[in-house]
Amino acid sequence: MAEPLIKMRGITKRFGGVTALSNVDLDAYAGEVLAIVGDNGAGKSTLIKVLTGVYQPTEGDIFLDDKPVRFSSHAEATAMGIDAVYQTLALADHLDPAANMFLGNELTRKVAGITFLDNKRMRSETERVLMERLGVRLKSMDAPTESLSGGQRQAVAIARAVYHEDLRVLVMDEPTAALGPQETARTLKLIETVKAQGIAVILISHSLDDVFQVSDRVHVQRRGRRVGVVKTSESNTQEVLGMIVGAEEAA
Repeated sequence: MAEPLIKMRGITKRFGGVTALSNVDLDAYAGEVLAIVGDNGAGKSTLIKVLTGVYQPTEGDIFLDDKPVRFSSHAEATAMGIDAVYQTLALADHLDPAANMFLGNELTRKVAGITFLDNKRMRSETERVLMERLGVRLKSMDAPTESLSGGQRQAVAIARAVYHEDLRVLVMDEPTAALGPQETARTLKLIETVKAQGIAVILISHSLDDVFQVSDRVHVQRRGRRVGVVKTSESNTQEVLGMIVGAEEAA
């Protein structure tokens, strides 16, 4: 393998007297899916929030292309090509897909010196990105986003992230939660499509079936620590589950 695109070294995060992360290392490579798994309280969400600039580490370092970086906000991480699609998707349900795609970054045009929203261009750009980057065509671009299926909503949220050509790392937090089998399959296909574009995908999931279907490696967290990393091709759900619950320690 080449050098990791992202390296996190010795990441520790404390909230007062509570240590949420303790000396965690993480590597993520371009064009791979790295799954992060662990029970509630294992530190998964805290770790990705450090990576995406939501939290700043108490100790430790982050490297992008082997160069040290430090993010004081999520906006700074996004500017460096690291973004996230959280379980809530952060979509405005009453708006159509194009309005959600450009929410907060609307395209405009000027007519006689007056600035207007360029709704036509936003719609065409949304259709283009959905098709070219994700292979998705929505039946209607006029319907409110709340009327879309779970997989289509995921597609809109992912399209918003990959619209930025400099996206290099995409974190996906429980993307298949509450989806049925067909929508889950479509969402996993979207993840594979993003991976094929050379983007490092970091997947947080409680579903080991999904993890083993789509990921290349699995990073296991327990009680704020990394307890192991395995290649999915050389492991199985029983081994990973044992690492999650600490079966070896108990033995």
